[in-house]
Amino acid sequence: MEFIKTTEQDSKYNHLEKMSVSELLTNINNEDKTVPLAVEKAIPSIEKLVSEIVVRMKNGGRLFYIGAGTSGRLGIVDASECPPTFGVPHELVVGLIAGGDTAIRKAVEFAEDDTTQGWKDLQKHSISENDTVIGIAASGTTPYVIGALEECNKQSILTGCLTCNQDSPLSNASQHPIEVIVGSEFVTGSSRMKAGTAQKLVLNMISTSVMIQLGKIKGNKMVDMQLSNHKLVERGIRMIMSELQVSVETAKQLLKQHKNVRKAINSYDKKNK
Repeated sequence: MEFIKTTEQDSKYNHLEKMSVSELLTNINNEDKTVPLAVEKAIPSIEKLVSEIVVRMKNGGRLFYIGAGTSGRLGIVDASECPPTFGVPHELVVGLIAGGDTAIRKAVEFAEDDTTQGWKDLQKHSISENDTVIGIAASGTTPYVIGALEECNKQSILTGCLTCNQDSPLSNASQHPIEVIVGSEFVTGSSRMKAGTAQKLVLNMISTSVMIQLGKIKGNKMVDMQLSNHKLVERGIRMIMSELQVSVETAKQLLKQHKNVRKAINSYDKKNK
């Protein structure tokens, strides 16, 4: 089957520069509405990959996202939000981007075209068979990402991918491909738009589902979150009050003593049994 980049196909809209602000916003929003429906179709593929990740992480494995440009940045965002949200170590979920940390804010020319650097970047983290690597590329053709996954496969490391084109080279290099086909972009080829939104949604689904399966949520609360600012401390106090049916003062004292919502709740439960 011939590989066609639907993400590069011509926009359904033309003469964008002649549209009013209202027309631009409405049409962009209309396109964005189609993204969750495209993600829904990929849920079976997402489920298979999440299940495999959970098994490995329960055995001490880690999760790596690797990408270039917008895709790489989205992986880094998702990885960086896991420690404060779920209280896990920073090295448990890792985001890598072609061109290194510099590329997070400023594009590094031709970094994504290096077929060997992705694997080299993974090796810096002593990657092993317990780990999982998810390649992220809207186009499904990024050499940096494909090269990394191909080498992971040789080393018996679980690979997944997240792309917005069907039957891409990246999908073919992945053991568990996730393809979210969002179609052409509002601005032709601008895959930071619908494709980027789709990637963000799926990454949220992957990391959140994995962490829940690992026991990092109690009920529906982030009981392992890092108490890194006043807002989160106040949230923690409210969680303890709700869970234990105690006063605000008691909740404050428990949180101050244990510095963790889960520990505060568990300690109180044991004490009052």
